[in-house]
Amino acid sequence: MPETILKHTSKTAFTLIAFALVFTSLMAYVFSITKAPIEKSEAAARMALFRQIVPEHMHDNDLLKDTIAIAPNDLLGNRQPTIASRARINNAPAAVILEAIAHDGYSGDIKLLIAIKYDGSISGVRVLTHKETPGLGDYIDITKGDWIKLFNEESLVRTSDENWKVKKDGGQFDYMAGATITPRAVVKAVHKALQYFEANKQALFT
Repeated sequence: MPETILKHTSKTAFTLIAFALVFTSLMAYVFSITKAPIEKSEAAARMALFRQIVPEHMHDNDLLKDTIAIAPNDLLGNRQPTIASRARINNAPAAVILEAIAHDGYSGDIKLLIAIKYDGSISGVRVLTHKETPGLGDYIDITKGDWIKLFNEESLVRTSDENWKVKKDGGQFDYMAGATITPRAVVKAVHKALQYFEANKQALFT
């Protein structure tokens, strides 16, 4: 009897090991054949977003390849390293695309993509991810309205620090009634991103 039990146990263990090996090999194969198409699709989606804030006439380089690592910084709100893309024309700096996070949104973090031209003015801002209330705070998303375009051409020179607030707080930026927290967080994040750019301008293009 003990020998029969031992054989049964060994057979079961062998079957489980064989199944695990086959499954692992299958998953590895699926990953290998889908990795390239997925990466290509993600790159295309990212470039489509980049074109919204850095039009093709503003660069002649590959934005996905001309990048620089950005360490965690309070002005950007990134608690993990991020990647910034750099736009150039004839190898001369034209703009940089930064990722910034507003941690004080109404429903959580608001992740932003901010394109800043070499002269310090904003080329465009887009919301990457957010959890704001549908129909109320989600108007910061370009698919819901044009509010985010208020930042186009804004800069630290054009707008003084004390005016980088929503109008309810004494600043110059409009907002939707009943949804002040969301735009307040975005305005603050964009302002801080401009301050980061001003302090790190040379390093960003080195």
